[in-house]
Amino acid sequence: MHANPGVYAVLLGSGVSRPAGIPTGWEVVLDLIRHLATLLGDECDPDPEAWFKSKYHQEPTYSGLLDAVAKSQAERSRLLAGYFEPTDEERERGLKVPTPAHHAVARLVKSGHIKVILTTNFDRLMEQALEAAGVPPTVISSADAVEGAMPLVHGKCTVVKLHGDYLDVRTRNTPVELDAYDAKVDALLDRVFDEFGLVVCGWSAEWDAALRRAMERCKSRRFTTYWTVKGPLCEAAKELIGLRGAQTINIESADQFFTQLAEKVDALTEIDLPHPLSAKVGVAQAKKYLSEAKYRILLHDLLTQEVERIVRETGDDRYPVTGSFKNEDVAKRIADFEALSEVAVAMMATGFYWGGKEHHFLWVNSVNRLANPSRPQAWNNAMQGLRAYPAVLTLYAGGIAAVASAHYEALYDLLSKPKVRDYRGSGDLVIGLSDALKPEIFKVVPGLENKKFPLSERLFQVLREPLREVLPDNEGYERAFDRFEAMQSFWSADAISWAMPGAFMYRHDRNKEGSVLAEIINEHQAQGDKWYLFKVGFFGGKPERWDPALKAVLEMTKHIIWM
Repeated sequence: MHANPGVYAVLLGSGVSRPAGIPTGWEVVLDLIRHLATLLGDECDPDPEAWFKSKYHQEPTYSGLLDAVAKSQAERSRLLAGYFEPTDEERERGLKVPTPAHHAVARLVKSGHIKVILTTNFDRLMEQALEAAGVPPTVISSADAVEGAMPLVHGKCTVVKLHGDYLDVRTRNTPVELDAYDAKVDALLDRVFDEFGLVVCGWSAEWDAALRRAMERCKSRRFTTYWTVKGPLCEAAKELIGLRGAQTINIESADQFFTQLAEKVDALTEIDLPHPLSAKVGVAQAKKYLSEAKYRILLHDLLTQEVERIVRETGDDRYPVTGSFKNEDVAKRIADFEALSEVAVAMMATGFYWGGKEHHFLWVNSVNRLANPSRPQAWNNAMQGLRAYPAVLTLYAGGIAAVASAHYEALYDLLSKPKVRDYRGSGDLVIGLSDALKPEIFKVVPGLENKKFPLSERLFQVLREPLREVLPDNEGYERAFDRFEAMQSFWSADAISWAMPGAFMYRHDRNKEGSVLAEIINEHQAQGDKWYLFKVGFFGGKPERWDPALKAVLEMTKHIIWM
């Protein structure tokens, strides 16, 4: 089905709708006979059909029974609604509404893998599922509708209701009614069975003589027939399976079968799709969209799609966060998350280097989204924390680029506006991410086993290439990296009197006069209360908060040096 989109039709029998509490056509006929017997003051059970034949000397028909028990169209509609339309209570219980099977088939239609749905059911559950998926179908429920219908290959989806719709008195129920179709319907079936592959589900083949003959007429086998099997097959089904060379598939239920089918087709499609962006293409598009205000929406969509891809592909379904994990598994997950974040990292660096104030919210919202992955009911703290790694990658990329371009107002927005939400509520981004993502976990990466700051060292390695365009020389990159980490450290020192450690601290020990930390201290001494960092909002814009923060950073630096 994945390899041949639009080539397969499905044939859905009563077994697909029965789990929703929808009666079969024959069950409706029997119940209508009971209604008629009640009106006449008779008792027709235990064999309503035999009672009807004995009393009227003919086969019961859907239209005849409806005419007998409900004379007006309004009365008929109300009577039939009880069989096929849910009450409020039934809806709450999930009855007479589309099942997972209906929704899965609708997904396959929407993705273009199924174009034709044949069904022996009277209900409208398939149509409702298609409409919910945003695919209004062409419905053929009578011979008259065949002539005016769009050719099957040109329509998005055609639903052929072989036995009619429950509100149409021409509905087929009885063996006599099911023995032959109109010539127009037969011609349509001949085309479907000749031109399409077929997936059969929930159809016994026992009662529908006309449908059986239509299958028997088709001698070609352009595409395979797949026949799902839940219980014993009747002889008619066995004969058709042999005649069509059908492949049988044992299933637990229609819901399980179609849901898994849709999921597997989706997975194969996802694998086959080329990545929509490379890092270079992402950067080129971001630059174009940053250049003019008219592209603002396109820039938003471009970045949002990339961020949502990361959220989706790093989720618990692909990367579980419960259980135990080997070092090599953790190292692979780190590498996977870096690869998944590559385009967003490059775009973030471009945005903070070249973007204006009007773009800040885009980058800030993206980091905020990545910083708050969903939480399953139970998790391994280290592995759940690792899901914040894409947020840290984009935070560093944007922060380093902001430092490189001296966009400190953008840096302030990046550090102050995103929040990390957990069971305690909403908290500061820098502190929340440092609580979630444990640096020690990065010691599983080869070469980082003995590093004081394995997370900083890894980020320094991984972000070098994405930032090469804005920081071409290695020394400039190192200083911008260290300055961003120093700004984070001052931020946490000001917020909670604890300075976040970073590689800039031990580099300060090696070169005190020329270090980034010395540079920041000298800037403050030169500019005093008019320092530009105060103006953009750092330290709450209050110069008196500088000294306590500096003290905390120097104390942490001393501690790091002696580690």
